[in-house]
Amino acid sequence: MDFPVELPDKFQALAEELKIDPEDISEAFTRGTGSGGQKINKTSICVELTHVPTGITVRVQKHRQQSANRISAYKLLISKIETKVKGKKSEKAKKLFKLRKQKKRRSKRAKQKMLDGKHRQSDIKETRKKIV
Repeated sequence: MDFPVELPDKFQALAEELKIDPEDISEAFTRGTGSGGQKINKTSICVELTHVPTGITVRVQKHRQQSANRISAYKLLISKIETKVKGKKSEKAKKLFKLRKQKKRRSKRAKQKMLDGKHRQSDIKETRKKIV
């Protein structure tokens, strides 16, 4: 599969795994929105990609060059397709699950077990003190 832009190996492999055909993706270049003045108003640097089979559309205007926006748009599109196809097994879902698990509070039992271990260690250290 040859995409019209040079993608990093990670995204190229992911696109092949998901069987994304570059011909199913329609590209449109539009003028950007927001602040930026004359450059934004006169040049078509905003890239809009639509994956026809899934109906997913992405629009990227992060960079000042159209080519850089095009690469970013393809990366974002491939990531979104992965999330839709794989669901909970996608990379993004795994990262979110890990983050939620790390931020979650310990249960009372787990916290008590951890504190008991710390108290045991402090008792051991207490016995090492010199007797006065």
